[in-house]
Formats: sequence, C-alpha cells, structure tokens
Amino acid sequence: MSDQLHPMAPHHLPFYLAPGSGTDTLMVVMGIFLIGTVLWVGTLYWKLHSLPERMAHKSQKLQFELVAVLGLISLFTHMHIFWVAGLLLALIDLPDFGTPLRSIAGSVEKIADATPTVVDGGDVPAEAAAAPHPADKPEPAKKEHSHV
Repeated sequence: MSDQLHPMAPHHLPFYLAPGSGTDTLMVVMGIFLIGTVLWVGTLYWKLHSLPERMAHKSQKLQFELVAVLGLISLFTHMHIFWVAGLLLALIDLPDFGTPLRSIAGSVEKIADATPTVVDGGDVPAEAAAAPHPADKPEPAKKEHSHV
C-alpha cells in the first residue's frame, strides 16, 4: 500500500486521531488517567469507610471494637445502615461504667480475702467478740410530741 493520503483527505490531521502507523497517544494518556482516577476514588472510599473507626479510636476499647465490627459488617454486606450505626456510635461518648465496677469488685475481693482472727480457739471472730451485744445497749429515750 502506498503511504500517500487520499486526495480528498485533509493534509493536517487533528492531534486526537491516531496515525496509521504508531501508538494512539490520547488512548495511552486516558488509560493512565483512568487508572489514577480509580486508585484515587478507591483511596477516598477507604478513608470514608474507616471514618467511624478513626473517630472511635480515642474512646473506650469496647466502643472501638463495636464500631470496628459494624464497619466490617457494612463492608461485607453492603448494607449502609451498619456504617451509619457505627458512625453514630463513634460520635456518642458512652459513660464509663467499667472503672467504678472494677473498683467495687476489687474492694469486695479484699473484704472476702480478709481472714478473721479467732478468739481463744472458738468459732467467734475477734471483731464479733469485742463488739457489745445489741441487747446490752441502752435504748434512746423517746421524745413525745404534742399535737396541739
């Protein structure tokens, strides 16, 4: 075949038309642009998807774990309500019930581990032997109120 153009064809072709022999430059540029855009949108999606976990990271461990599980469930089921629930849970500060309950449990454990001292080989602890019997205590004087 001859390398001459058809007599009716324009002598100057626009840049976006590929020459008969060679690579299509516009297609290569658009392919690179498409790959870059897909990677950028994917990164944006992952950042948005991990938003509740990043917000709950500074909260309590239990709350963080719940938000992380909700995020995974929403990722695998494609049900956005789990993601919304995780976001709302990350925004709310849950009260700390664990610390006071651990303190109470520790105190009760100390009380339970305390061994009572026994008086004279008997079964009565020293604290109970030293305390006066309730029947030995005098009753307080009753005050009478007049209803005038």
